[in-house]
Amino acid sequence: MVSAQVQATRAAPFALRVVQRQQGLAAIIYRRRVNDRMEERFDRVAALSPLALTAASGLLRAALKAAGGKAKLEPGPYQPLDADWGARVAGFAIVARGLREARRLSKSAEHFRAADATEAASWFGRMQDGRALRWVRALRIITEAVK
Repeated sequence: MVSAQVQATRAAPFALRVVQRQQGLAAIIYRRRVNDRMEERFDRVAALSPLALTAASGLLRAALKAAGGKAKLEPGPYQPLDADWGARVAGFAIVARGLREARRLSKSAEHFRAADATEAASWFGRMQDGRALRWVRALRIITEAVK
């Protein structure tokens, strides 16, 4: 019999997985998609470095709590995220990719935590199209991740 946690993860549109790296805890954000064989699978959206994970811990805990899980960030299996919070977390992960200034990452994470879910989903969709770099740069400026 499958546990409730596994069932919730299988039904979730997004998932978060915390992993242990040499530098510390990191996270990987996944989005549910249909593959070529018409099977639903989680595709990796982006990874959060240990620095970005620390900066976004409030955002991640709020997302896990909203999905009904425990808000503790520890290595382990996939943890489900609902569509609203999943778009926020995935958007932040894309924006945070390659950035190294903790104060700005923290400020950006706070903007994503306070963002409207529909707006976050809209930005996430834009960042997934062919012109992703332009949208990522724009969102980095808006969320104060860069100068």
